[in-house]
Parts: sequence; structure tokens; C-alpha cells
Amino acid sequence: MNSCMIEVAVGVLLREVNGEADAPTVNCTLRGQCTYGSFLLAQRPEGKSYAGFWEFPGGKVEEGETLLQALERELHEELGIKIATAYPWLTRLHIYTHATVRLNFFRITVWQGELHGKENQQLSWQTPSNLTISPVLPANIFVLRALQFPPLYAISNAAELGSEKFMERLQVALENGLKLVQMREPVLSREAMRELSLRVVQLAHIYGAQVLINSDIELANEIGADGVHLNSTQLAACNSRPSLTWCAASCHNADELQRANNLGFDFVVLSPVLPTRSHPDATHLGWQAFATMAANSAIPVFALGGLCCDDMEKAWLHGAHGIAMLHQAW
Repeated sequence: MNSCMIEVAVGVLLREVNGEADAPTVNCTLRGQCTYGSFLLAQRPEGKSYAGFWEFPGGKVEEGETLLQALERELHEELGIKIATAYPWLTRLHIYTHATVRLNFFRITVWQGELHGKENQQLSWQTPSNLTISPVLPANIFVLRALQFPPLYAISNAAELGSEKFMERLQVALENGLKLVQMREPVLSREAMRELSLRVVQLAHIYGAQVLINSDIELANEIGADGVHLNSTQLAACNSRPSLTWCAASCHNADELQRANNLGFDFVVLSPVLPTRSHPDATHLGWQAFATMAANSAIPVFALGGLCCDDMEKAWLHGAHGIAMLHQAW
């Protein structure tokens, strides 16, 4: 086996439901939805290794190139386009029989030029929930799961709002496209948490949204929630991924983030990025430290702590999948 590390830059081209490539919406109420309707896959042509397999387009980083420069060159050579907007996203090591590659994925939302396979490769627009082509290159399969998560992760705030007002605001948010909710109400009794969470799950599922229960795997299974969100203490004690559809965790440093990756969790929340309303003087990561940690993650990282909708673009630029919000979400 060749132990040499090969750096690869990979582009995940995203477009909206209407087929137009455009920047992500700036409307806060719409940021919770699955903004993009489809993504582009290319089929490896005859004569290349893994011919016939589908992959996200990209290629090797040449000496002296940055990751983005390599991606710009590769996509121009392969697809005839010029990148206008690209966000760093996921990084994953993959070991082939002939080499070890580090795949650096970027989400590309705006480009110039007409897409076409300049190397006689077939192109196909696909959706995360309805993949119609196969086989997909093994090193790319994990991205298909990550693409199912929207950019906004809303954390419940019933303790402050009151249960009924929270349910009213949840309905409005769901009508505006919210797709991912965490139920976290530490001051509620377990029975009250169960009752409220059951109402949230039933309402969310009407709108095609998913609900994760904070800390309580048993409750998540009991009420038919979509997954569980473990705190950092639970993550440290966890020896295997819980057997639920979605598993997330709260992380505060690089070691915790790596542990969630190693255990095969689906995504994490990394915090606090900025000073928070509840702990304004507490130590926070800052955007640069956040970006450094997120750059080594193969699973989506949501930024949390002192953020509002206007921080979404900044979060993307620093490698975040999106943002998680408590007070601001409602």
C-alpha cells in the first residue's frame, strides 16, 4: 500500500429546486429549510480507475496550489465552469489499495458557464432523499448523508416562552421551512418533557421536519423521535453510536469533535463561538478556532453560541454546515 497522502479538492455543486444556481437565501425564516433541491454527480469515464462509478467532481491538488485554486482548475477542466461562491465544508481521509487520500469538500452555490462533461463523463443532478444512480464512489458516500441536514438547527426554548407559546412559534417556524429541531428542556420533569416532546414530534412530522431529543435515548425511542443529541459528558462516556436514525453531540474542543467523528455520529454542535446572552463573560472559541477545528471534521459541524441569522454566511465561510440557535430561533 502507498502510504503517501494525496490531497484532493472536491466540489459539491448545489442548486435550488427550480434548477437555478444561486447563493443561499438571506431570509432568516427560510434558512431552516433544505435550501437546495439537488446536487451534481459525475460518472468516471472509461480508462480511469473506478470507471463507471459516480462521484463529486474534483481532483488532486498540485504543488503550489491552495485547495480552492485546485478546485477552480479541476472544475474548469472537467465541467467548463468558473466558481463564483464556494464554502469549505467536510474533510475525510480515505484509504484505497493504491493510496491514501484526504478529500477536502467544498459546497459550491454560484458558478459561471454552462456545465458540460469535458472529459466525456456523464453528469446527473440528484437529491439526497432519492438517489437514482449507482454505484457511488466509496469515498463519497458519507457526503450523501450529510447533505440531508438543513443549515439551521433550532433548539427548543419552552422554559422561557411557556409551552403553549413555544408550540405556536414552532408551528410558524415549521410553516416557514424549519426542518431540524432539538428538544432540550432541562428544567422540565421527565413526564412534562415527554408530553411536550411528543407534541413537538407529531407536529414536526406533519411538515417533514425531524426532532432530536437531548440526552435521553430512551425517551427518543419511546416517542418516535428521529434521533438523540448527547451532551459532551455523555459523548465522553459513549463507546458506540446509539442505534437511532440520527445521532448528534455537543462539542467544545477538538478532542470531543474527533471522538464524535470516530464513533460515527451524524453531526455535531461546536460551541460557544461567541459570547452568549446567558454567559457573556465565559471563554468562547472565536471564529478562527472554530474554523480550525471544523476543517478536520468529516461530519457536519453547526456553530452555536451568541449567533443570529445574520451570522449564517460567516459560519459557512468558516467551515460550518450551518448554525444552531436557542433564543434567536424563535
